[in-house]
Amino acid sequence: MSADTGPKYLAVREHLRRRVLEMPEHALLPPEPVLCAEYGVSRITLRRAVDGLVADGHLVREQGRGTYVTRPGIRHEYRESFVHRIAGFHSVMTEQGAQVGTTVLGQQVLTAPTTVAAELRLEPADQVVELVRLRSVDGLPNHVVRSFLPAEDYPKAATEDFGHGSLYEFLRREYEADLARARIVVDVGTAAAEEAEVLQVVAGSPLLVVRTTVFDGFGNPLVHSFSRLRPDVSQVEFEVSVGGR
Repeated sequence: MSADTGPKYLAVREHLRRRVLEMPEHALLPPEPVLCAEYGVSRITLRRAVDGLVADGHLVREQGRGTYVTRPGIRHEYRESFVHRIAGFHSVMTEQGAQVGTTVLGQQVLTAPTTVAAELRLEPADQVVELVRLRSVDGLPNHVVRSFLPAEDYPKAATEDFGHGSLYEFLRREYEADLARARIVVDVGTAAAEEAEVLQVVAGSPLLVVRTTVFDGFGNPLVHSFSRLRPDVSQVEFEVSVGGR
């Protein structure tokens, strides 16, 4: 491999990037002296190339073990804006080329829990549709999401098959719902035993908790959800507009 065109570390980094993509996760890189000899570069140049791959999430350095292959975190993107459409997880990840899987863990009509009733501005005795789904990306469990919708407004949500597709697209298609903006709160929680099992993590492991309430153009709440995400494979991205632009 020639590293003579442009800065050497960039050429080495790109070649290493392609190389690690073909290696299994957790595989160890060869020792530094071996790589230096292979690429014909100094240790400083090699480390600069490897630093870039560590920063990008392709490699991890571990004291006493060496440098091994990992996989970059999956970007879990939410958008909060008047000028961007409210896009659900399924739509966003599919557009990014990922294979999204959904397993419905629960679907029922019940009396709105107190916090949900407050978010949706319902009376204490009002009924909601509760939808619980396990979402995966490229075969790896990503998060469990609980969504609540007023049962009186969206009765079809109680029987719709949500094993495929997007809840938001269902609301647009079946009810012409105006999903205009979202309020999003991010917190940290820990995995209970039941969700730890489906997310394939150890009980008590930290989880990202994302609470989302979607509103129409008049400010009326339509859907309240909270997602509990594995932080090792998730990121939460916000995009906002300023001054209506």
